[in-house]
Amino acid sequence: MDSNKSKSGMAAIAVVVALVIGMGGGYAIGNHKKDDKNSSMNNGSAMTMEASSDGTTVGGAKMVRTKDVVDNAANAKNVTTLVAAVKAAGLVDTLKGEGPFTVFGPDNDAFSALPAGTVDTLLKPENKDQLVKILTYHVVAGTYTSADLKVMAEKGETLTTVQGEQLTPVINGDMVELKDAKGNMVEIETPDIISSNGVTHVIKSVLMPN
Repeated sequence: MDSNKSKSGMAAIAVVVALVIGMGGGYAIGNHKKDDKNSSMNNGSAMTMEASSDGTTVGGAKMVRTKDVVDNAANAKNVTTLVAAVKAAGLVDTLKGEGPFTVFGPDNDAFSALPAGTVDTLLKPENKDQLVKILTYHVVAGTYTSADLKVMAEKGETLTTVQGEQLTPVINGDMVELKDAKGNMVEIETPDIISSNGVTHVIKSVLMPN
């Protein structure tokens, strides 16, 4: 357990250094959360990981556990805008790192729903800082499966993103949604896409920080 904590801590530090921004810890599978109130582990995590083995199809492509989050996303046709944004923001090497990471990845429709011209503007080199702010608001250090998110929602806990602001898991009927910093509720389209360095949840809207 101590070695796992060390690896998770080193990965978190690496993210901070690479992005030059703040972040918080998370439930890493096999690790306790850093703050005391969230120190309990969710036993459902391992089962969710096991259930999400190779064969999950996203955007017409099978997701492979041995590939990292970037390489898996690059094969999915429904998140091509996200992949282009990650490249424009210079975050590819960071997200191909050891992690672990939890990535909430907006699909193409989510980006298309933004006001006209927003994506083109964000992809311009002069707006890189703003793009990085938005994208890192979609990343959390640690591995949070849908089972973990449900437990957090039941406890009223929040996620601290790499960008530094909070996301709040909320139970809506039999689903777990995310509330962003502006109070928007965002549905998870495809949960628990397991990669070698974390987990991705495809979401239906772009999360917005303050």
